[in-house]
Amino acid sequence: MPEIWPNFFVVGAAKAGTTSIYAYLSQHPQVFFPAIKEPHYFAQVRPARELRYSAEAITDRGAYLRLFRHARGYKVIGDASPSYLWHPEVAYRIKRTVPHARILILLRDPIDRAFSHYLMDYREGVQDEPFYAALRRDMSRALKGWGVSYLYYELGLYSAQIYRYLDAFGPDRVHIMVFEEFRRNVRGALKELAAFLDIDPEPMDWIDINKAHNAYAVVRSERLRKIAGSDLARALGKVLVPRRMGKYIYEHFFLRPGHKPAMDPRAHDLLQSLYADEVAQVEKVLGRNVPELRMSWHSREDGNIGDRPRHFEDLTSAPG
Repeated sequence: MPEIWPNFFVVGAAKAGTTSIYAYLSQHPQVFFPAIKEPHYFAQVRPARELRYSAEAITDRGAYLRLFRHARGYKVIGDASPSYLWHPEVAYRIKRTVPHARILILLRDPIDRAFSHYLMDYREGVQDEPFYAALRRDMSRALKGWGVSYLYYELGLYSAQIYRYLDAFGPDRVHIMVFEEFRRNVRGALKELAAFLDIDPEPMDWIDINKAHNAYAVVRSERLRKIAGSDLARALGKVLVPRRMGKYIYEHFFLRPGHKPAMDPRAHDLLQSLYADEVAQVEKVLGRNVPELRMSWHSREDGNIGDRPRHFEDLTSAPG
């Protein structure tokens, strides 16, 4: 029996809507995604010890292909791994293996993306420093890589990342969506995606888009945050609790709705200075202006990012 490989790759960026795309398209009768959303196979992730549970990946070819053993008969077979956009070799690895693959790239205001990424890491107990300190420390690391460093800044360097996929697959096989545009008109964006994938657009009208996927939430207490982020809890959870059940337990018993804290202006100003030329280069690659990639910049200029960011201690002061 011939091997089944994915023919559609949602490659990132991280924290730019990949989970929502995975959840929505999984409801389409012509689309197959495996239960493991992010196998990261083509990135061949080898995480550092301290990130080994938060950057899990499948590196074995046979194990990867087993994810798709039930995909026969589906027109679109997907892999949604956000490491693929940043990694400099993945576009060409995919091209060699699946030459006619279709690629979806999602972009987001890179400053908002970096902060959202940090808040997730903090919530999950893999990060303890304030954002500005964590950003500076991560940028100064000698070793860079998915699961090796946090890449808060580097994952937002979109222009070279986009160019690699356009170079490998050509513009007809690369579809680019901007998170802020997608959020404004989800069904319209899904209809465009259906046209790109050459699948029936009608199911996009009844797909459930009401649930917020990866919406911001806070841990119920600092004690629970420490427990959730501990190696022991992660190791036991991996062995004893099925993946979906573990996700349910974490979301319903460890988290609660909360307000996203304001960003430290020092971090915002640093990132804005670093991304100014980069966003201009992205617009050059795309051939159009993308003001959504600067949305937080205007908020900062207008004084709407927050009169004064909450101190880091305020984020950790919930009673344990």
